[in-house]
Amino acid sequence: MRALDDEQVRALRTRGQGIGGGVTFRTAVEAVERVVGVQAQDARAGTIGIGVRTRDLTAADVRLALEQDRTLLRSWFLRGTLHTVTTADLRWLLALLGPHFLRLSARRHRELGLDEGRCERAEAVIMDTLATHGPSTRAELTDRLAAAGLPSDGQAPFHLIRRTALRGLICYGPVRNGTDTFVPLTDWVPDAPEGPTGDAAVTELTRRYLRAHGPATPEDFAGWSGLPVTAARRAWRALDTSGELLRVRVGDQDCALPADRAAELDLAPLPAPDVRLLPAYDNYLVGYRSTALSVPAAHEKRIRPGGGLIRAAVLADGLAHGTWTLSRGQADIALFAPSPHLAEGIATASAALARFLHRK
Repeated sequence: MRALDDEQVRALRTRGQGIGGGVTFRTAVEAVERVVGVQAQDARAGTIGIGVRTRDLTAADVRLALEQDRTLLRSWFLRGTLHTVTTADLRWLLALLGPHFLRLSARRHRELGLDEGRCERAEAVIMDTLATHGPSTRAELTDRLAAAGLPSDGQAPFHLIRRTALRGLICYGPVRNGTDTFVPLTDWVPDAPEGPTGDAAVTELTRRYLRAHGPATPEDFAGWSGLPVTAARRAWRALDTSGELLRVRVGDQDCALPADRAAELDLAPLPAPDVRLLPAYDNYLVGYRSTALSVPAAHEKRIRPGGGLIRAAVLADGLAHGTWTLSRGQADIALFAPSPHLAEGIATASAALARFLHRK
């Protein structure tokens, strides 16, 4: 079993995700398909997460893919959180993940007083509202729930909407005056294809995860997907038995990556650092159980201050060197330490971000 050093692991992971080694994807769909889904509870961060993996794309192109072409779709998927996925992956991901996260949500629903009867009534109200009034905002759906005598305070409306989405009935639709709306899923993407089911779906998701995120462990996959680690290990064994995995050693852990990526182990590094401005909650920072290889331990709290927050990061060859915020459409950089050798790469990445956000 070949042992990899930290730089090799970062090179493989960033190349796989299109955020290092000079790798970019041509289209928004290609970028999202590679990483399976881009985390998108912060819609703008999710859009930037697509942009940082592509070249010559704009935020307007991403919105076109979401609202006009409908080749991308936003709803609750991995870890039961909001993600943008490709329409081609929609149905099998929902069939695999939706029931799992509905089961995990049952206790929270009970705590909110949402028994099965109330949930079913709320689902009917939501679907009737969308059928009658068209795309509707969360506030509009909440008003309809209240008018029907259903819980409309606190987190109840959110969980009722999320439940309806996890059941494959609704998804995010067009943005109206800067506000998200919801639409019936089958009306929005009537021709979304089916896909693998059961254990085959878990194995396919594992295969797709490793293509982008490897080298990684079953525990990494379980944390990223939200599926049980027992299911992850079964899928690992299936891929290993079929000869699809290459086993490698990363520190004190046995990891794997797709066997067809073996040639990348000996690629020479680029002559200059590949700098990317990752948005908050980027896949690269949530795709593994530990960020020890991507964030220096001394600066972990700068990226993960607590409370589930994951800040936008200045990444160079897979290692975080600082954070950034958006100010008037420009990246405001805060490096952990002076890094003159990154100046050119940061300038290039900052200019790319400005073009992505503003070019018509």
